[in-house]
Amino acid sequence: MRVLVIGEVLWDVFPDAEHLGGAPFNFAAHLRRLGHDVLFVSGVGHDERGRRVLREMEQLGLRTSAVSIVRGRPTGYVSVSIGPDGKHDFEIHRPAAYLEPALGDGDLKAVTAWQPDWVYTGTLAQTAGTVRALTLRLFAAAPKARRFYDVNLRKSCYSPELLQALLPQTNVIKLNDAEAEQIAGMFFPPFRGFEALCRDLQSAYGAETICVTRGAAGCSVLHGKAYVEASGYAVKTVDSVGAGDAFGAAFMHGLSLGWSAARAANFANRLGALVAARAGAIPEWTAAELEALA
Repeated sequence: MRVLVIGEVLWDVFPDAEHLGGAPFNFAAHLRRLGHDVLFVSGVGHDERGRRVLREMEQLGLRTSAVSIVRGRPTGYVSVSIGPDGKHDFEIHRPAAYLEPALGDGDLKAVTAWQPDWVYTGTLAQTAGTVRALTLRLFAAAPKARRFYDVNLRKSCYSPELLQALLPQTNVIKLNDAEAEQIAGMFFPPFRGFEALCRDLQSAYGAETICVTRGAAGCSVLHGKAYVEASGYAVKTVDSVGAGDAFGAAFMHGLSLGWSAARAANFANRLGALVAARAGAIPEWTAAELEALA
């Protein structure tokens, strides 16, 4: 499977460490580990953090050819703090290089020749007109590719108007339980439960599949007209950052293989749990460890 991933790569800066991240980047790294060919489109600064991103990408088996080096803009970073309830709070620093990637006509022709099976987008990078315009050009370069939209709302980094532009242009919508309630409040008030929200989104925007991740409770999936819920896996959570991105990679993996919604959801819940049980958004894991959770 060939997947074009568009979006941010940045450093999650904790009080005592820095971890490479950004939801699209985490997704790309886990998808590569699942054995798929990934082309990651983003930007880094002409700085030490940017050089570290490129080195890490090579170590992860991700090609760097579609990552722009943006002079005059820093590599993206996010300050992460953990509240008394154990939830993470993110302060996103901008401007950032991932908001200004650039691909030439030759790069777009290469994408057309490569013929990706999927194109993945999020919300944060799409707030930049540069990224939005490039995404539309990439959609045009890969008209047969299915589209996967991970909503991934970040404080002060989205608007109802942007969501209404992004939601109709996808085959698969993934969001978490908190985002489900936010979107219901914006477009389908009041919130009437996950199945109702999934059906409302499908009816309004036409996506084939809607998936709501629910942490330890597992996930809810509407695939076609069939709604299923898949239970989560009990693990001791060490760091939940990146677990949802790992889930998304595993869920796309299952859909690409033609699995049922229930099987794809179960597999994705396992990988999400495994990642949550380890530090960092893209910790090491093996297929054997994943199977051991089954």
